[in-house]
Amino acid sequence: MQYRSFPKIPNLKVSALGLGMMRLPTTDSDPTHIDEKATEELFLTALERGVNYVDTAYPYHNGASEIVTGRLINKHGLRDRLYLATKCPVWLVKGESDWDRLLSEQLAKLGTDHIDFYLLHALNAERWDTIRTYRGLEALERAKAQGRIRHIGFSFHDSLSVFKRIIDGYENWEFCQVQYNYLDTEYQAGLEGIQYAAAKDIGVIIMEPLRGGALAKVPEPVDRIFAATGKERSPADWALRFVLNRNEVVTVLSGMGSSQQVLENSIVADQVHPGQLSGPELAAYASAAAYFREKMPVPCTSCGYCMPCPNGVAIPDVFGIYNSAMAFNEREGNSRWYQKGYVSAGKGADSCIACGACLPKCPQHIDIINSLAEAHRVLTA
Repeated sequence: MQYRSFPKIPNLKVSALGLGMMRLPTTDSDPTHIDEKATEELFLTALERGVNYVDTAYPYHNGASEIVTGRLINKHGLRDRLYLATKCPVWLVKGESDWDRLLSEQLAKLGTDHIDFYLLHALNAERWDTIRTYRGLEALERAKAQGRIRHIGFSFHDSLSVFKRIIDGYENWEFCQVQYNYLDTEYQAGLEGIQYAAAKDIGVIIMEPLRGGALAKVPEPVDRIFAATGKERSPADWALRFVLNRNEVVTVLSGMGSSQQVLENSIVADQVHPGQLSGPELAAYASAAAYFREKMPVPCTSCGYCMPCPNGVAIPDVFGIYNSAMAFNEREGNSRWYQKGYVSAGKGADSCIACGACLPKCPQHIDIINSLAEAHRVLTA
Protein backbone atom coordinates (compact mmCIF):
# COMPACT_ATOMS: atom_id res chain seq x y z
CA MET A 1 0.00 0.00 0.00
CA GLN A 2 1.15 3.51 -0.80
CA TYR A 3 1.10 6.03 2.06
CA ARG A 4 0.87 9.80 1.90
CA SER A 5 1.06 12.58 4.48
CA PHE A 6 -0.80 15.79 5.31
CA PRO A 7 1.21 19.01 4.88
CA LYS A 8 0.49 20.15 8.45
CA ILE A 9 0.93 16.62 9.88
CA PRO A 10 4.06 15.42 8.05
CA ASN A 11 4.88 12.55 10.41
CA LEU A 12 1.44 10.96 10.08
CA LYS A 13 1.16 8.59 7.11
CA VAL A 14 -2.22 7.43 5.85
CA SER A 15 -3.00 4.90 3.15
CA ALA A 16 -3.73 6.33 -0.29
CA LEU A 17 -6.98 4.34 -0.16
CA GLY A 18 -9.35 4.97 2.73
CA LEU A 19 -12.26 2.75 3.74
CA GLY A 20 -15.58 4.58 3.61
CA MET A 21 -18.25 3.14 5.90
CA MET A 22 -21.23 4.72 4.12
CA ARG A 23 -22.28 1.96 1.69
CA LEU A 24 -21.88 -1.20 3.73
CA PRO A 25 -23.65 -4.45 2.80
CA THR A 26 -27.07 -4.85 4.44
CA THR A 27 -29.30 -7.84 5.12
CA ASP A 28 -32.38 -6.15 3.63
CA SER A 29 -33.56 -2.76 2.35
CA ASP A 30 -33.32 -1.16 5.81
CA PRO A 31 -29.98 0.74 5.91
CA THR A 32 -29.68 0.17 9.65
CA HIS A 33 -29.60 -3.61 9.12
CA ILE A 34 -25.90 -3.82 8.31
CA ASP A 35 -24.64 -7.28 7.40
CA GLU A 36 -21.97 -7.40 10.09
CA LYS A 37 -20.40 -10.66 8.92
CA ALA A 38 -19.86 -9.36 5.38
CA THR A 39 -18.77 -5.98 6.72
CA GLU A 40 -16.28 -7.62 9.07
CA GLU A 41 -14.78 -9.56 6.16
CA LEU A 42 -14.27 -6.49 3.98
CA PHE A 43 -13.07 -4.45 6.97
CA LEU A 44 -10.38 -6.98 7.87
CA THR A 45 -9.43 -7.42 4.22
CA ALA A 46 -8.91 -3.66 3.93
CA LEU A 47 -6.58 -3.63 6.93
CA GLU A 48 -4.70 -6.66 5.63
CA ARG A 49 -4.16 -4.78 2.38
CA GLY A 50 -2.64 -1.84 4.27
CA VAL A 51 -5.62 0.49 4.61
CA ASN A 52 -5.26 2.49 7.83
CA TYR A 53 -7.81 5.30 7.36
CA VAL A 54 -11.44 4.48 8.21
CA ASP A 55 -14.14 7.07 7.56
CA THR A 56 -17.64 7.06 9.01
CA ALA A 57 -20.20 9.71 10.01
CA TYR A 58 -23.11 10.33 12.35
CA PRO A 59 -25.88 9.80 9.73
CA TYR A 60 -24.35 6.92 7.74
CA HIS A 61 -26.71 3.94 7.63
CA ASN A 62 -29.15 6.07 9.64
CA GLY A 63 -26.79 6.08 12.62
CA ALA A 64 -25.74 2.42 12.54
CA SER A 65 -22.39 2.89 10.79
CA GLU A 66 -20.59 4.45 13.76
CA ILE A 67 -21.86 1.68 16.03
CA VAL A 68 -20.75 -1.14 13.73
CA THR A 69 -17.43 0.56 12.98
CA GLY A 70 -16.65 0.89 16.67
CA ARG A 71 -17.76 -2.66 17.38
CA LEU A 72 -15.43 -4.09 14.72
CA ILE A 73 -12.46 -2.01 15.80
CA ASN A 74 -12.83 -3.05 19.43
CA LYS A 75 -13.64 -6.69 18.69
CA HIS A 76 -10.31 -7.12 16.92
CA GLY A 77 -8.26 -4.72 19.05
CA LEU A 78 -7.48 -2.49 16.09
CA ARG A 79 -7.77 0.99 17.59
CA ASP A 80 -4.02 1.62 17.60
CA ARG A 81 -3.59 0.25 14.08
CA LEU A 82 -5.77 2.73 12.24
CA TYR A 83 -6.83 6.35 12.00
CA LEU A 84 -10.51 6.85 12.71
CA ALA A 85 -12.49 9.66 11.08
CA THR A 86 -16.06 10.70 11.72
CA LYS A 87 -18.12 13.82 11.20
CA CYS A 88 -20.14 16.24 13.30
CA PRO A 89 -23.75 16.65 12.05
CA VAL A 90 -23.75 20.47 11.99
CA TRP A 91 -27.43 20.55 10.97
CA LEU A 92 -28.37 19.19 14.43
CA VAL A 93 -26.62 22.02 16.27
CA LYS A 94 -29.11 24.46 17.80
CA GLY A 95 -26.94 25.89 20.57
CA GLU A 96 -23.35 26.07 21.82
CA SER A 97 -23.72 23.04 24.10
CA ASP A 98 -24.61 20.75 21.18
CA TRP A 99 -21.03 20.44 19.94
CA ASP A 100 -19.88 18.69 23.09
CA ARG A 101 -23.08 16.64 23.37
CA LEU A 102 -22.78 15.29 19.83
CA LEU A 103 -19.09 14.52 20.18
CA SER A 104 -19.73 12.65 23.43
CA GLU A 105 -22.47 10.63 21.73
CA GLN A 106 -20.17 9.75 18.84
CA LEU A 107 -17.30 8.72 21.11
CA ALA A 108 -19.70 6.42 22.97
CA LYS A 109 -21.05 4.88 19.75
CA LEU A 110 -17.53 4.31 18.45
CA GLY A 111 -16.34 2.92 21.78
CA THR A 112 -13.24 5.10 21.89
CA ASP A 113 -11.86 7.99 23.90
CA HIS A 114 -10.65 9.95 20.89
CA ILE A 115 -11.27 10.53 17.20
CA ASP A 116 -8.23 11.02 15.01
CA PHE A 117 -9.85 13.07 12.24
CA TYR A 118 -12.99 15.00 13.14
CA LEU A 119 -14.84 16.76 10.35
CA LEU A 120 -17.61 19.32 10.32
CA HIS A 121 -19.96 17.48 7.99
CA ALA A 122 -21.17 18.59 4.55
CA LEU A 123 -20.48 22.28 4.98
CA ASN A 124 -22.31 24.85 2.90
CA ALA A 125 -22.97 28.55 3.38
CA GLU A 126 -25.84 27.95 5.81
CA ARG A 127 -23.90 25.49 7.98
CA TRP A 128 -20.84 27.72 8.00
CA ASP A 129 -23.07 30.44 9.48
CA THR A 130 -24.26 27.93 12.11
CA ILE A 131 -20.67 27.15 13.06
CA ARG A 132 -19.83 30.81 13.48
CA THR A 133 -23.05 31.63 15.33
CA TYR A 134 -22.66 28.82 17.86
CA ARG A 135 -18.86 29.00 18.16
CA GLY A 136 -18.25 25.57 16.69
CA LEU A 137 -14.57 26.07 15.95
CA GLU A 138 -13.92 27.16 19.52
CA ALA A 139 -15.71 24.02 20.72
CA LEU A 140 -13.54 21.83 18.51
CA GLU A 141 -10.39 23.60 19.69
CA ARG A 142 -11.38 22.77 23.28
CA ALA A 143 -12.04 19.14 22.36
CA LYS A 144 -8.66 18.96 20.68
CA ALA A 145 -6.92 20.43 23.72
CA GLN A 146 -8.67 17.77 25.83
CA GLY A 147 -7.42 15.00 23.53
CA ARG A 148 -10.92 13.96 22.45
CA ILE A 149 -10.14 14.79 18.83
CA ARG A 150 -6.72 14.97 17.20
CA HIS A 151 -7.18 16.82 13.90
CA ILE A 152 -9.83 19.28 12.67
CA GLY A 153 -11.25 19.42 9.15
CA PHE A 154 -14.47 19.60 7.16
CA SER A 155 -16.29 17.95 4.28
CA PHE A 156 -17.94 20.15 1.70
CA HIS A 157 -20.97 20.47 -0.59
CA ASP A 158 -21.47 23.96 -2.02
CA SER A 159 -19.95 26.34 -4.57
CA LEU A 160 -16.28 27.15 -5.09
CA SER A 161 -16.73 30.65 -3.68
CA VAL A 162 -18.18 29.27 -0.45
CA PHE A 163 -15.35 26.74 -0.26
CA LYS A 164 -12.76 29.50 -0.45
CA ARG A 165 -14.63 31.49 2.19
CA ILE A 166 -14.55 28.53 4.57
CA ILE A 167 -10.88 27.79 3.85
CA ASP A 168 -9.99 31.42 4.57
CA GLY A 169 -12.28 31.63 7.59
CA TYR A 170 -10.17 29.46 9.91
CA GLU A 171 -6.39 29.33 9.94
CA ASN A 172 -6.09 25.97 11.69
CA TRP A 173 -7.79 23.67 9.19
CA GLU A 174 -5.61 20.59 8.82
CA PHE A 175 -7.58 18.86 6.08
CA CYS A 176 -10.71 19.03 3.97
CA GLN A 177 -12.80 16.46 2.13
CA VAL A 178 -14.30 17.20 -1.28
CA GLN A 179 -16.01 15.40 -4.15
CA TYR A 180 -13.76 14.90 -7.16
CA ASN A 181 -13.60 12.52 -10.11
CA TYR A 182 -12.93 12.76 -13.84
CA LEU A 183 -16.45 14.02 -14.49
CA ASP A 184 -16.66 16.46 -11.56
CA THR A 185 -13.49 18.49 -12.09
CA GLU A 186 -15.44 21.76 -11.88
CA TYR A 187 -18.22 20.61 -9.55
CA GLN A 188 -18.50 22.26 -6.12
CA ALA A 189 -14.91 22.86 -4.93
CA GLY A 190 -13.50 21.12 -8.00
CA LEU A 191 -9.87 21.11 -9.05
CA GLU A 192 -9.50 24.84 -8.40
CA GLY A 193 -10.68 24.33 -4.82
CA ILE A 194 -8.32 21.40 -4.33
CA GLN A 195 -5.40 23.51 -5.51
CA TYR A 196 -6.54 26.44 -3.36
CA ALA A 197 -6.57 24.27 -0.23
CA ALA A 198 -3.23 22.66 -1.04
CA ALA A 199 -1.63 26.08 -1.53
CA LYS A 200 -2.51 26.79 2.10
CA ASP A 201 -1.04 23.45 3.26
CA ILE A 202 -4.46 21.94 3.90
CA GLY A 203 -4.51 18.21 3.16
CA VAL A 204 -7.12 17.04 0.66
CA ILE A 205 -9.22 13.91 1.05
CA ILE A 206 -11.34 12.84 -1.91
CA MET A 207 -14.83 11.39 -1.70
CA GLU A 208 -16.99 10.04 -4.54
CA PRO A 209 -14.06 9.05 -6.81
CA LEU A 210 -16.51 6.71 -8.57
CA ARG A 211 -19.43 9.17 -8.31
CA GLY A 212 -21.47 6.92 -6.06
CA GLY A 213 -20.57 3.88 -8.15
CA ALA A 214 -21.77 5.37 -11.44
CA LEU A 215 -18.26 5.48 -12.91
CA ALA A 216 -17.76 1.79 -12.11
CA LYS A 217 -20.29 0.74 -14.76
CA VAL A 218 -19.86 3.06 -17.73
CA PRO A 219 -21.67 2.73 -21.08
CA GLU A 220 -20.00 1.03 -24.05
CA PRO A 221 -18.88 4.26 -25.79
CA VAL A 222 -16.88 5.23 -22.70
CA ASP A 223 -15.41 1.73 -22.48
CA ARG A 224 -14.22 2.14 -26.06
CA ILE A 225 -12.61 5.50 -25.27
CA PHE A 226 -10.53 3.96 -22.49
CA ALA A 227 -9.77 0.78 -24.46
CA ALA A 228 -8.29 2.89 -27.28
CA THR A 229 -5.36 3.74 -24.99
CA GLY A 230 -4.28 0.10 -25.08
CA LYS A 231 -4.62 -0.20 -21.30
CA GLU A 232 -6.77 -3.06 -20.02
CA ARG A 233 -8.43 -1.72 -16.88
CA SER A 234 -11.84 -1.85 -15.28
CA PRO A 235 -13.92 1.36 -15.20
CA ALA A 236 -13.36 1.57 -11.43
CA ASP A 237 -9.61 1.24 -11.95
CA TRP A 238 -9.66 4.13 -14.44
CA ALA A 239 -11.70 6.31 -12.09
CA LEU A 240 -9.42 5.75 -9.09
CA ARG A 241 -6.27 6.36 -11.11
CA PHE A 242 -7.51 9.78 -12.16
CA VAL A 243 -7.84 10.96 -8.56
CA LEU A 244 -4.69 9.30 -7.22
CA ASN A 245 -2.70 11.03 -9.97
CA ARG A 246 -3.11 14.41 -8.18
CA ASN A 247 -0.24 15.34 -5.87
CA GLU A 248 -2.60 17.39 -3.68
CA VAL A 249 -4.57 14.27 -2.72
CA VAL A 250 -3.65 12.54 0.53
CA THR A 251 -6.20 9.73 0.52
CA VAL A 252 -9.15 8.63 -1.59
CA LEU A 253 -12.25 7.30 0.14
CA SER A 254 -14.11 4.45 -1.46
CA GLY A 255 -17.36 3.05 -0.08
CA MET A 256 -16.48 -0.54 -0.89
CA GLY A 257 -19.24 -3.09 -0.45
CA SER A 258 -17.27 -6.34 -0.75
CA SER A 259 -13.84 -7.83 -0.11
CA GLN A 260 -13.34 -8.19 -3.86
CA GLN A 261 -13.76 -4.44 -4.32
CA VAL A 262 -11.26 -3.87 -1.51
CA LEU A 263 -8.71 -6.11 -3.24
CA GLU A 264 -9.17 -4.47 -6.64
CA ASN A 265 -9.02 -0.91 -5.30
CA SER A 266 -6.04 -1.56 -3.05
CA ILE A 267 -4.00 -2.78 -6.02
CA VAL A 268 -4.67 0.50 -7.84
CA ALA A 269 -3.86 2.54 -4.73
CA ASP A 270 -0.50 0.81 -4.48
CA GLN A 271 0.37 1.39 -8.14
CA VAL A 272 -0.58 4.98 -8.92
CA HIS A 273 1.64 7.84 -7.85
CA PRO A 274 1.14 11.57 -8.54
CA GLY A 275 1.89 12.69 -12.08
CA GLN A 276 2.07 9.16 -13.43
CA LEU A 277 -0.70 9.30 -16.04
CA SER A 278 0.36 9.80 -19.67
CA GLY A 279 -0.93 12.35 -22.16
CA PRO A 280 -3.08 9.78 -24.03
CA GLU A 281 -4.57 8.60 -20.73
CA LEU A 282 -5.46 12.14 -19.66
CA ALA A 283 -6.98 12.76 -23.09
CA ALA A 284 -9.14 9.66 -22.66
CA TYR A 285 -10.51 11.03 -19.38
CA ALA A 286 -11.38 14.30 -21.09
CA SER A 287 -13.18 12.45 -23.90
CA ALA A 288 -15.10 10.28 -21.43
CA ALA A 289 -16.18 13.33 -19.44
CA ALA A 290 -17.27 15.07 -22.66
CA TYR A 291 -19.41 12.05 -23.57
CA PHE A 292 -21.25 12.21 -20.24
CA ARG A 293 -21.72 15.98 -20.42
CA GLU A 294 -23.32 15.69 -23.85
CA LYS A 295 -25.96 13.49 -22.24
CA MET A 296 -26.72 16.10 -19.58
CA PRO A 297 -29.74 18.27 -20.47
CA VAL A 298 -28.72 21.36 -18.46
CA PRO A 299 -25.28 22.97 -19.05
CA CYS A 300 -24.93 23.90 -15.37
CA THR A 301 -21.37 24.13 -14.02
CA SER A 302 -22.49 24.48 -10.37
CA CYS A 303 -20.77 27.86 -10.12
CA GLY A 304 -23.46 28.96 -7.65
CA TYR A 305 -23.86 32.48 -9.06
CA CYS A 306 -27.64 31.93 -9.08
CA MET A 307 -27.64 31.40 -5.34
CA PRO A 308 -29.11 32.05 -2.91
CA CYS A 309 -32.57 31.58 -4.36
CA PRO A 310 -35.07 33.92 -2.63
CA ASN A 311 -37.43 30.98 -2.23
CA GLY A 312 -34.87 28.41 -1.09
CA VAL A 313 -34.50 26.30 -4.24
CA ALA A 314 -31.12 24.53 -4.34
CA ILE A 315 -30.74 25.31 -8.04
CA PRO A 316 -27.28 23.80 -8.78
CA ASP A 317 -28.08 20.68 -6.76
CA VAL A 318 -31.38 20.11 -8.56
CA PHE A 319 -29.67 20.41 -11.93
CA GLY A 320 -26.85 18.13 -10.77
CA ILE A 321 -29.28 15.39 -9.77
CA TYR A 322 -31.27 15.81 -12.98
CA ASN A 323 -28.13 15.65 -15.12
CA SER A 324 -26.91 12.52 -13.31
CA ALA A 325 -30.27 10.84 -13.77
CA MET A 326 -30.17 11.44 -17.51
CA ALA A 327 -26.46 10.90 -18.23
CA PHE A 328 -26.25 7.61 -16.35
CA ASN A 329 -29.84 6.47 -16.96
CA GLU A 330 -30.31 6.21 -13.19
CA ARG A 331 -33.66 7.89 -12.67
CA GLU A 332 -34.93 5.77 -9.80
CA GLY A 333 -32.08 6.39 -7.36
CA ASN A 334 -31.71 10.04 -8.27
CA SER A 335 -35.46 10.58 -7.94
CA ARG A 336 -35.44 9.14 -4.42
CA TRP A 337 -32.50 11.34 -3.48
CA TYR A 338 -34.18 14.42 -4.92
CA GLN A 339 -37.54 13.86 -3.27
CA LYS A 340 -36.13 12.87 0.12
CA GLY A 341 -33.29 15.37 0.33
CA TYR A 342 -34.69 18.37 -1.49
CA VAL A 343 -38.46 18.38 -2.07
CA SER A 344 -39.19 17.32 1.51
CA ALA A 345 -36.82 20.05 2.76
CA GLY A 346 -38.42 22.79 0.67
CA LYS A 347 -35.36 23.04 -1.59
CA GLY A 348 -36.81 21.30 -4.63
CA ALA A 349 -37.80 22.86 -7.94
CA ASP A 350 -41.43 22.84 -6.83
CA SER A 351 -40.57 25.76 -4.53
CA CYS A 352 -39.70 27.94 -7.53
CA ILE A 353 -42.17 30.83 -7.95
CA ALA A 354 -40.64 32.00 -11.26
CA CYS A 355 -39.51 35.32 -9.79
CA GLY A 356 -36.59 35.40 -12.24
CA ALA A 357 -34.00 36.66 -9.75
CA CYS A 358 -31.58 33.94 -10.89
CA LEU A 359 -31.78 34.51 -14.64
CA PRO A 360 -29.44 37.50 -15.10
CA LYS A 361 -26.85 35.93 -12.77
CA CYS A 362 -26.24 32.75 -14.79
CA PRO A 363 -23.04 32.96 -16.87
CA GLN A 364 -24.27 30.01 -18.97
CA HIS A 365 -27.54 31.85 -19.77
CA ILE A 366 -29.58 28.82 -18.76
CA ASP A 367 -33.37 29.07 -18.90
CA ILE A 368 -33.41 28.24 -15.20
CA ILE A 369 -37.14 28.54 -14.58
CA ASN A 370 -38.24 26.17 -17.34
CA SER A 371 -35.29 23.83 -16.75
CA LEU A 372 -36.23 23.53 -13.07
CA ALA A 373 -39.80 22.69 -14.03
CA GLU A 374 -38.61 19.96 -16.42
CA ALA A 375 -36.17 18.57 -13.86
CA HIS A 376 -38.95 18.35 -11.28
CA ARG A 377 -41.26 16.65 -13.77
CA VAL A 378 -38.69 13.98 -14.62
CA LEU A 379 -37.56 13.40 -11.04
CA THR A 380 -41.08 13.04 -9.67
CA ALA A 381 -42.61 11.05 -12.54
